Amino acid sequence: MRSLLCTKRSRRLWVKTVVISGGNDGIGRGLALTRLERGDQVVVLGRSEVKGKAFLEAAAARDAADRAFFIAADLSLVAENKRVVEEITASFPVVDVLVLCARFFRSARYETPEGYENTFALEYLSRYLLSHGLTEALEKSEAPVIVNVAGPGIQKPGIRWNDLQSRQSYSGIAAQMQAGTANDLLGVDYAAKRGDRRTSYVLVNPGSTATSFAGAYDPVTQQQVDAMKRMGKPVAQAVAPITAVIDAPPAEPLSAYVEGQRIAVDHPALFDKKGAVRLAQVTQELLAS
Repeated sequence: MRSLLCTKRSRRLWVKTVVISGGNDGIGRGLALTRLERGDQVVVLGRSEVKGKAFLEAAAARDAADRAFFIAADLSLVAENKRVVEEITASFPVVDVLVLCARFFRSARYETPEGYENTFALEYLSRYLLSHGLTEALEKSEAPVIVNVAGPGIQKPGIRWNDLQSRQSYSGIAAQMQAGTANDLLGVDYAAKRGDRRTSYVLVNPGSTATSFAGAYDPVTQQQVDAMKRMGKPVAQAVAPITAVIDAPPAEPLSAYVEGQRIAVDHPALFDKKGAVRLAQVTQELLAS
């Protein structure tokens, strides 16, 4: 039997193994430290080894060094996501929670060495690969949940089916909006194929938050980002509702929250079932090639 944790409210909770992509910065890092403080085991995925070391040092300062792990990986690369899945499943047979936070804004189009547009690769393909790749480990948990921190509840442009990689035209904002739409559809498709699986898929829109806003910005966009940093809510405020979902995952296959408030997931314009099936098929073809 797995060990138990007694909280300040005398609630008995299972100590969880929480995997967080993009856990080196912003909401991901805030959530990682929060879960450590609650007694969980946390695995952070990120590209910066310097930030990874800082996370491990912060864990040690909280007397949680033995429960904190960092895996260095460039999650914009398909091969790296596959390696991470193998490493996690080898070291942590049971994963209770997968949180997907990794993002990196680019004002100028950048293509990964594997030939994918970076935003599409990092903010969608990685989340697809980690969601499906860690499902077997999640299914061994008592209350498995995937939390995809994206942008549900916002009317976004549809998928550019004829230009998924933004080769014909590119805008950093448009690329991120498409990734957001893709993640909504990822959640819809994952839930639709749940079958006998127990893993819940939760889409979370934390609202404007004062994170590091990691990216490579042009001067105009940088000014906008600086304003968002000043006006955004504290990270701790964005982390709180995510923690609540982790503590008590919804029973439904798919759910969505905007700033802690649950929203319906049956709106055809926001959660397009046919689009979800099509995107899943296209994604499988892309990965196969």
